[in-house]
Amino acid sequence: MAFTGFGEHAIDFYDGLEVDNSKSYWEDNKHVYAADVRAPMEELLAELAPEFADDSSRVTVFRPYRDVRFAKDKTPYKTHCGGVIEPGRGAGAYYVEVGPAGLRAGGGCFHLESDQVARFRTAVAEDIHGKALEDIVAKLARTGWEIKGDQLKTRPRGFDPDHPRIDLLRHRSLYAVRVWPPDDALHERETINRIRRAFRALRPINEWARDHVGVSEVPRR
Repeated sequence: MAFTGFGEHAIDFYDGLEVDNSKSYWEDNKHVYAADVRAPMEELLAELAPEFADDSSRVTVFRPYRDVRFAKDKTPYKTHCGGVIEPGRGAGAYYVEVGPAGLRAGGGCFHLESDQVARFRTAVAEDIHGKALEDIVAKLARTGWEIKGDQLKTRPRGFDPDHPRIDLLRHRSLYAVRVWPPDDALHERETINRIRRAFRALRPINEWARDHVGVSEVPRR
């Protein structure tokens, strides 16, 4: 089915889950999640995949359950629903999320394994590839995107502290995000137009990540 918007009760469902993150709330409202959140997210990704996925991409709605094995916070359910189109973690992701804050889009390297960090820094240090990423990030920032990512507090080992792109070199992940607060468009076809425009703006950073970072060769734990 074509995407027509998230359901009327999508935000209310997550507002309630933030207050009562329990199995009883989840079971009582699971039908709302299925109809107003997950099904529309699946439709959204399916409609966007022909433009943004390739043969190596996975198109996934993330599971609603939190991994609490090593977490201090033992609440069982995520308070948002996220979906992604990506070739592999860190290699350039098109991410979309719906939750109490509204609609979120993001792209870039959300998580980098050690081999990916090494390739990322090698490319950033080079004049051609590094300058290209610097220009991509600057354009995203100028056009309203928030640039985020995990960074070292000091320079990475082996790099000159006076390197012209030392701030980028300090990154262990690098991505751009933007948010649209809840509004009527969330429940309408306009949502897919917003995300499509956002994903097109993210294409340069994702293509850079695909070409210079790639999928990790480190075995998943």
